[in-house]
Amino acid sequence: MDLSVGTPVDPVPTVVRHALAGAADSPGYPATHGSARLREAAAGWLARSHGVVIDPSAVLPVIGTKEFIAALPGLLGCGPGDTVLHPALAYPTYDIGARLAGADSLRYEGLAAVGPGRAALVWVNSPANPTGQVLGVAHLRKMVDWARERGTVLAADECYIDLGYEEQPVSVLHSDVCGASPHGVLAVYSLSKRSNMAGYRAGLVAGDPALVAELLEIRRHAGLIIPGPVQAAMAAALDDDTHAAQQRSRYAARRAALWPALTAAGWVIEHSRAGLYLWATRPGLDCWESVQVLAQAGILVAPGAFYGPQGARHIRMALTATDERVEAAVTRLAALAGG
Repeated sequence: MDLSVGTPVDPVPTVVRHALAGAADSPGYPATHGSARLREAAAGWLARSHGVVIDPSAVLPVIGTKEFIAALPGLLGCGPGDTVLHPALAYPTYDIGARLAGADSLRYEGLAAVGPGRAALVWVNSPANPTGQVLGVAHLRKMVDWARERGTVLAADECYIDLGYEEQPVSVLHSDVCGASPHGVLAVYSLSKRSNMAGYRAGLVAGDPALVAELLEIRRHAGLIIPGPVQAAMAAALDDDTHAAQQRSRYAARRAALWPALTAAGWVIEHSRAGLYLWATRPGLDCWESVQVLAQAGILVAPGAFYGPQGARHIRMALTATDERVEAAVTRLAALAGG
C-alpha cells in the first residue's frame, strides 16, 4: 500500500475531460495571460470558495505549481546575496528554487527570529505540506505586515486550501489578512488536489497586480504558456464546485479510516487539520524506524526527515490511495495494533 506520495488516483471529473476534448481543435497560439474565461473562472472560484475578491487581470495560469515554485525566485530576480525564506518543515521545492537562482535558502520557525537582514522572498504554506497545519488570520496578517515592512515578497503556497477538515483554511489574499490591497503578496493554487488534474500540469498564481504583470511579461518572452485545451479544462474545473466537494468527501472518508487505525497501532498524529496527509510520530522511534515498521507490514510512507531536520521523528502518510488500498492499509495497521 503506497501511502508515501500524494499523487491523485481518482478519475478526472467528466466536466473537465469534456472541456479538454471540446477545445482540442486549437491551431493558434494560446494567450500567455490565459483566456478571459479562465481568469474569470479563477476569480469566481476564489470569491465563492474563499471570500477573496480579486480582479481577473491579477490572475496568471502557470504550467504546474511545482514548476512555478521552483522558478519563482529566479523570475523575481533573486540571485547571489539574496535570501529566500521557507518554513522549517517544508516541501523541498522552496529550497531548490532558491538554489537554482543562486540565492541563499534559510529555514524559519518564526519570522521574528530571522534577524534584521532583508529577505527577497518569503514562503508561507497553509495548509502545510507535510504537517497539515493551518495558520490563522492573525498569524498570516503578521507575516504580511512583516514582509511589507521589509519590502519582501510574500508568496503563499495554498495548493491544499480546499481540503479543510477540523479547520477551514483562509487565503493570504483575503481582506482580513492583506487588507484592501494584495500589495507585495502572491498566492499559488493547484488543480491537482481539487480536481485530480496533476497530469494536466495546471496551476494559478494570483495577487499583487504589479507582480503578476511582471511575471506575465517574463513569461511572454520565455514562452511558458498553458496549452489552449488545458486552459479550457481549467476553466471548466474552476466553474464546477460539485466535483470538488465530492473529491473532498473521498479524502475525508479515507482520513476517517486511517486516523484511528494509525493511532491504535501506536502513532501520535499531530496537526493534520487539513490537506492530504497525516503527520505522525511513534514514541521511541525515529522516522526511519517508523518507516521500517510500516514497510514490514506492507505500508509505504514518507520519512519526515525529507522535509527538514525537525521531521526526524515523524512520518507523512498520504490519503491519496484508492478506497481498496486504504482498507487494506487499515487491516494491516490493525494487525500491528494487535501484535
